[in-house]
Amino acid sequence: MTIRIGNAPCSWGVEFADDARNPTWQTVLKECAEAGYKGIELGPVGFMPEDPAILGDALAENDLQLIGGVVFRSYHDPDAWDDVLDATHRTAKALKAHGAEHLVLIDSISPRRAPTAGRASEAEQMDKAEWTAYRNRIAESARIGAEEYGLTVGIHAHAAGFMDFEPELERLLDEVDEKILKICFDTGHHSYAGFDPAAFMKRHMDRISYMHFKDINPKVKANVIANRTGFYDACGQGIFCKLGQGDVDFPAVRQLLIDAGFEGWCTVEQDIDPTLDNTPMEDNRDNREYLESIGFK
Repeated sequence: MTIRIGNAPCSWGVEFADDARNPTWQTVLKECAEAGYKGIELGPVGFMPEDPAILGDALAENDLQLIGGVVFRSYHDPDAWDDVLDATHRTAKALKAHGAEHLVLIDSISPRRAPTAGRASEAEQMDKAEWTAYRNRIAESARIGAEEYGLTVGIHAHAAGFMDFEPELERLLDEVDEKILKICFDTGHHSYAGFDPAAFMKRHMDRISYMHFKDINPKVKANVIANRTGFYDACGQGIFCKLGQGDVDFPAVRQLLIDAGFEGWCTVEQDIDPTLDNTPMEDNRDNREYLESIGFK
């Protein structure tokens, strides 16, 4: 069994391709390599060069493999469908060009859901018709990635969107063919939502194709849920802490992966607020060293 540990541009504060606060893509690649990683995600499409020759040379120069990429778009908004399709195709093309495997689908933050992040019992629910259309948009994006580009597509639950809590995720898994849609399981977002990551993994390990390793500071989580703090403000307060310093049981996560014979990439993500005085390279070196200390190599 081989589990490899990678990282992602969001660990450098990159959430949107056109954010003026972003570090350069060259800096992200260089610091990811210097922190000891051999793989990296694409980040939001458009952040890294879409010319395969330019990005390919840069990946090789830093001895990095492209792992996958994320479509972080408003699947909940029918008026955003053209944008979702554009991001799906552009991301998939970039991944295919560099031999990456994992296309990750995330419903982005909705103003209707942001106030109840972490509060499953209070969160607004879609009616039947809205849910059906929402599900079908996710399924079509998954079909494109799987059938047109040959990628492994995973749904990723995310705080403050409409694919956030366990019941929603499990409903989607029941309604969309697993041939086109697997799970990219994020340990931190599952904890943020108020559920046990290890317990979910035990039930759904056979459908998990890819992992995002993220940890949650339980004190910050309690405060932001109580105060109905927005997702990005919660990032600024440090809800996503360094691995091993929060409430996710990573030794248990590792054991579940080993017991299941999981092979492939697990990607570290420590979302940060780019306006703060961050030390992403040092933090992600610490994250890698923590994972190595509990048996990941």
